[in-house]
Amino acid sequence: MESCTDFLIKAITSSIDFYNRTRSPEATARLLEIDLNQGFFKVEFTGSFCLTCGLRDWLEDLAYILQSEGVDAVLKEYVEKDEFKIVGLFEIKGLMKDGC
Repeated sequence: MESCTDFLIKAITSSIDFYNRTRSPEATARLLEIDLNQGFFKVEFTGSFCLTCGLRDWLEDLAYILQSEGVDAVLKEYVEKDEFKIVGLFEIKGLMKDGC
């Protein structure tokens, strides 16, 4: 039986894979850190982001993909490292899986 931790890690990594398949080359995501004790994870986004669409929208797309995987997460903040690199901090609000 899959644990809640395994479910969460699998959902995050598969969501990032899907994000990259559907958003790259304009935006590419890479998981930097998961802290389950604090309930957050960090993702580095790189790319041109087609800024006419709104930068925050590019990052929040990952939260919507996560919802379809059963993870309720929100973008809490982001830091622009430079013109083409952003680190987003996502808070895990809950899991939509029985027993979690």
